[in-house]
This record gives sequence, C-alpha cells and structure tokens, in this order.
Amino acid sequence: MDNFIVSARKYRPATFDTVVGQQHITVTLKNAINNNQLAQAFLFCGPRGVGKTTCARILAKTINCEHLRDDVEACGECDSCKSFQNGNSFSIHELDAASNNSVDDIRSLIDQVRIPPQTGKYKIYIIDEVHMLSQQAFNAFLKTLEEPPSYAIFILATTEKHKILPTILSRCQIFDFNRIKVADMANHLASIAEREGISHDADGLHMIAQKADGGLRDALSMFDQIVSFSNKQVTYQAVIDNLNILDYEYYFRLTDAIIKEDASSALLILDEILAHGFEGSHFISGLSSHFRDLLVAKEPATLKLLDTSDTIRQRYLQQSSEVSPGILLSALNIANQCEIHYRTSKNQRLQVELALLKMCHLAAAIQLAKNGVSTLPMEEAEKKKPLNPVAAVARTAQAEPERKPEQVASAQPIVTQSVVQETVTPPAAGVQAPVRETPGASKSQTRSWGEVKLGNIIPDLNKVFEDKQEVAEADEPELLNGEAREPFSYDQLLKEWHAFADKLKAENKINLFTLMTANAPQLLAEFKVGVTVENPIQQDLLNISKIDILNELRIKLRNFAIDLIPIEVTNDVVRKPYTAQEKYQAMVAKNPALDVLRKTFNLGLE
Repeated sequence: MDNFIVSARKYRPATFDTVVGQQHITVTLKNAINNNQLAQAFLFCGPRGVGKTTCARILAKTINCEHLRDDVEACGECDSCKSFQNGNSFSIHELDAASNNSVDDIRSLIDQVRIPPQTGKYKIYIIDEVHMLSQQAFNAFLKTLEEPPSYAIFILATTEKHKILPTILSRCQIFDFNRIKVADMANHLASIAEREGISHDADGLHMIAQKADGGLRDALSMFDQIVSFSNKQVTYQAVIDNLNILDYEYYFRLTDAIIKEDASSALLILDEILAHGFEGSHFISGLSSHFRDLLVAKEPATLKLLDTSDTIRQRYLQQSSEVSPGILLSALNIANQCEIHYRTSKNQRLQVELALLKMCHLAAAIQLAKNGVSTLPMEEAEKKKPLNPVAAVARTAQAEPERKPEQVASAQPIVTQSVVQETVTPPAAGVQAPVRETPGASKSQTRSWGEVKLGNIIPDLNKVFEDKQEVAEADEPELLNGEAREPFSYDQLLKEWHAFADKLKAENKINLFTLMTANAPQLLAEFKVGVTVENPIQQDLLNISKIDILNELRIKLRNFAIDLIPIEVTNDVVRKPYTAQEKYQAMVAKNPALDVLRKTFNLGLE
C-alpha cells in the first residue's frame, strides 16, 4: 500500500502561475527576476496557509534555474531545479527560526554566508517564522542583512510582522500576503477533486472554503478529512455533519418565522439547534451574519460581498425580497445586543430566547409606530382612528378664544402632567370602556380609555432653554417690601443676626453660617448693615443669599429699609520664610551688614 500524501503537500504549487490568490505578489516577483532587480532581502508576511513559504521556495528555485523559461518560470529539469526538488541543494538553505533563534545560530549562518555558492548564481537563505528570533539574534543579523555579499539573498517569512524590529523591516522588501478568497479556494478544491476522481458539489466546497477563513492549507486539510468521512462523496450535508457547522437552513427557517411573527416556531428551532450541541453564542453570531447577508442581498451593487455558492445566493435573494430593511436592521441590533450580554448572563438560553421573541414582534412594533403618526388631514384622521389625548389638548387650546389675564389665572389646568409614552390596553369585548377624568377638568375635557397609542412627545428645542429660564426665575425668592420703618438697636440686630445664623447651621448651610459669624455685622446709617467679606467667594455667597437674609431681618425687626452692604477686608499676612533664600533675605532685612560679610568672604547660602 502506497503512503498517503496529504493534499496540502501533494498539490503544493511549484510555479508562480499555480499559486492561488496571490497574483499581486507573483507578478511583482516575476517582473523583478525578468528585469534583474532582485533585492538582497525579502520579507513575506501574512496569515497562516496563504503561501508565504511556498512563494519563498518558488522564488529561490526560479532565481537559480539554469534554463529559465520565457514566462519567467523555473524549467524543473536542470540540475539546480532537480537538486532543490530532491532536497539536497547546496545553494538554497532553509532555516527554522523557531528552533534556531539564538545568537550562536545566527553566527553560524553568517559564517556560511561568507562561502560563495558551489552551483548556481545565488546562495539563498529562507528563514521561516523569523519573528521567533531573539532580540540579540536580530541585532547580530542586522549588519549581514544590510550589506550581504553580492551572491547572497535572504527570504524571511513570518505570520507576525509587528514582532519584527523596525531596523530589520527597513532592510527588507516587504510583501503582504492576502487571505485567499472563498471563490478562489472553492475553484482550487474543485480542480483537486476532479484530478482525484472525487464526487463533489459546489455548496459543500464553498462551505469548506468559508470555514478555512482564508487559509488554503486549512481548506485542504478539511477537504482530506471529509473525503475520508464521506468515502469520496463531498456533499454539503457531509461537510456540515463532519465540521460541526450550523446549517444555512436553520437561519432561513428562523427568518421565515420572524417574518410571520411566529414566536413558537422560533423557540422550537432554537431548541432543535441547542439539542444538536451548538452553543447559543455560536447561533446568535451566525444569525447576525445571516441578517447581514440579507441586507447585502437587497442591493445589486453589494451582491458581490456575498461569499456563498450560487444556490445559496438565490435563496438569499428570494428571502431578502420578503423582508423590509427596517426589520433586518432592528433584528441585527437585537442580535448584536444579545451577543454582547451573552457572556455575562446567568441564564444564557433565556437571553437568546428573549432576543428571538423581540425579533418576532418587530413587524407589529413597526406597524404600531406607523399608525401612531397620521399623515391624513385632521378631519379624516378623526374618522380613521381614536383621538390622541395630547393632540386633543393642543387642539382645544388652539380653538379657545384669547382670554384675559385674570381669566387665565383662575382657569383650571387641562393636563396636570406631561405624557412621555403610554399604551392603553383596550377593554375586553362587551365591556363598557371606563372613563378617566382629569382632576379639575370638565366632562368635555375627560379622556376615555380606547385604543389610544401615544408616541414620544418631542419638545420644541427652541423653547427648551426658555422654559428652564422661566422655571429658574420662578424659583428665585422675592425681596419683601413694605412701609414699616421702626428703629432698632445694635443689640436687637445682633440677636436676630445670630438667630438666623443658627437656623442656617441647623439647615447645614455651613458656608453662609461661617460668613455671618466670622465677623460681627456693622450698623451703618439709614438702616444699612455692613457685612465683612474677605474674598470674592464670600462676596458671591453674600450676593446669592442677600434676599433671604434681608427678608428675615426686615420681618423680625419690622423695618423694610434694611439693606446689606459688603465691606471688603484685605489681610496682609506675612508668610514665614521657608527656603534658604527667603531666610537669608529676612536676615538681611534685619541686619544689612550680613550681606557685606557674605560678599567679602564669597560665601554661599547653603
């Protein structure tokens, strides 16, 4: 029995033209070889399984080929090509940096570089996983990488470009490999299946390509596994059974249940999915992707973003025509929120079920919102639907004639509180609807319970700040005025002054209490009371509390001519000298001869 060779090795590209999905790199390398513009160092970086090491080997073989073809490909027949294919080339060396990452390994490599190639034009070193080199090894490699011999070429490959030193990157010609597209991988798998005589369908190969996440090596490994599992019958069902993939059919059925507002079917589908061993997070993530694909399928311009087979694409086109973008966007938002809170939820299944129930009621909620905003004329709207209480209040206000101020002051308010959002449940059939009366309102102003739906009442932004200003002005205390002018003594002033200060202390107004008790008030002429303020903060505090203090004093002393006058006090506080310079200046101020002494003997302050 012959030894089995996995497809990733058996069908590994041997020429630039057979490389899958990296045309931007293969064309550049072929042009560089043809024009003899080869750099001394190349860096191939990208995800796993996209052809970095393969392209490095093809480049090395093509450079040293003795009979290069017209299409800039290696002949595969010369001694250099045969020795490379057999693994015994003296001019092409491969080094695994993961196991040879020390300074000694790099020193040995540098010693080998000094020896010219025995066969071929160039001596090529392929260093795989170069990011695994140590910091010291990178530093030892810098000089040789920057100025190698004319016959030496280095090809570095890595999956983690960010771990390589910038000094290394600046010395290399960098090629970024892309993830291989699903369509390219599916076509490559189909060509291998035809060579091997394996029965296959396009949906199954597309599913393998999607599961590979851009890595052709992963796709080929899964392909070999499914070929063995299905006995050379690669079908869509065999792929989803072997790779434990959630079938598209579940998502299509679930979306149909959401469109039909069938919550029970949606919950049963979820139970079936969980019974097959799938995680709720995996399901909700796939459902989000399904909604995204439906949105993509609604526009012909974005249809190319749908990475599926033709059969599945037609199903997406059919279902996307049955559902509105509004429902899809709302369902996508619900699924996204469920996915965010899934990990932290104690009852994760309930979290997913709640999201599905919300999705099933989206159509009714959107229709409810549309019915809540009428675009008909006012007369037709009154015939079509029950009257909105807030609209009735506004309409009544518009219909009323202009009233005099005294009539407005005595009128009863129609609505005592603002309504933000209310949904009134209609009474059961055969039961008379109860009547809700607004306190202080007439019968014509009562509001009946019917099928009333109140949307969000959006305030007028132009009047928001005006309303706030009116409320602030209404909250400000008013200064009491009167004709009483009874004289009072300073002792009476102090008694009421301290009584009000104690009242402030009981109310926990410590700042104002401190202002009133720090310095005794001064009784000035014409019943003016002087209040000592030591800083601008106390000045502002006095201005804010002035009306409250005056109202208290005017009532207690029966004199409405009392007024408060702030008296500013400047405190000239002499700060104690702290630093050596300050202490010296203070000593010189007391005894100037001390400075003469310092200058005479050239003394310092320390």
